[in-house]
Amino acid sequence: MSNVQKFDRKPRVAVVFGGRSSEHGVSVVTAASVLRAIDRDKYDVLPIGITSEGRWALTADEPERMAIAERRMPTVEQVTDHEGAVVLPVDPASREVVYTEAGAVPKVLGEVDVVFPMLHGPYGEDGTLQGLLELSGVPYVGSGVLASAVGMDKEYMKRIFTSFGLAVGPYTVIRPREWERSQESVRRKVTDFAGAHGWPLFVKPARAGSSFGISKVDSPDDLDAAIIKARQHDPKIIVESLLTGREIECGVLEFEDGPRASVPAEIPPATRHDFYDFDAKYIDAAEGIVPAPLTEQQTAEVRRLAVAAFEAASCEGLVRADFFLLDSGEFVINEINTMPGFTPISMYPRMWQESGVGYPELIDRLLQAALSRATGLR
Repeated sequence: MSNVQKFDRKPRVAVVFGGRSSEHGVSVVTAASVLRAIDRDKYDVLPIGITSEGRWALTADEPERMAIAERRMPTVEQVTDHEGAVVLPVDPASREVVYTEAGAVPKVLGEVDVVFPMLHGPYGEDGTLQGLLELSGVPYVGSGVLASAVGMDKEYMKRIFTSFGLAVGPYTVIRPREWERSQESVRRKVTDFAGAHGWPLFVKPARAGSSFGISKVDSPDDLDAAIIKARQHDPKIIVESLLTGREIECGVLEFEDGPRASVPAEIPPATRHDFYDFDAKYIDAAEGIVPAPLTEQQTAEVRRLAVAAFEAASCEGLVRADFFLLDSGEFVINEINTMPGFTPISMYPRMWQESGVGYPELIDRLLQAALSRATGLR
């Protein structure tokens, strides 16, 4: 890209992963794939893991230790042998990363030129890490503070999409104080919503991903348990009606001339699972169809809508946009993911592979895009 910074050495990439959210293990798996594929002839790499408690740790550059084993997700603790902490600069004039350990002199690990934040969920994908990097003046892959926050909060995401003329499905929101003030009022609110839109409903944490905490609710008898389950991940809940149709996904990637959409993919109906939940995505690896068997007109329309969603939320770098193709033929947007699953078998890289951008090239393009942007207002 024309504005990419010029270096007299290889740019240094901090791959940051793990984190405090329930998607900790998903992030570790994602980072392992990036560490394997990143071009070491072109970039120096510094892996930094954030533990479930929030400590920034210096980790081993050993992606083989970061895999799903015996149906268990990996953790940052598996790849760090130290009790010290990594500290990012808070002075935009310095990009030096420091390692501190009790009883030892702090060790300067060198400058970081760009961060690849592989975090999923709150405390990383939701604008919090992006805000820290903006304060530090360190470029990073992906969307900025606002778009990251919007992409994490399903309520405000839908509000923004609606304001830009994108169709969304019926939903209602249960705010923390509503549930704490009167559970009976919440039950009436949801049953009234079901009266208008029908059962079953999907009860979800408003700010979580990877299908954590989601329940399909077939009757009022199951409602309380679903809300309690969702509140384990987020005190704010979103309730959505069932949309009958096909699940279609589309990747968006930022190029020099602006965002472009990939060929779309289809998520076939779950057979072993009630819906496309966490186990279907990551443990039993539900197989998506790439490219989706759509008409030429449908393909063009979903690609147009994916870019429109990217622009509506002021996204940067990359997005996976998820849609329902209703029986009526209308596309309804479900959500966007500003840092989607990123293993080679994840839907986002697979869609771009089919579109002519291979996995290592995809990583390089995202890093080059990040290096071409300044931090701050833009």
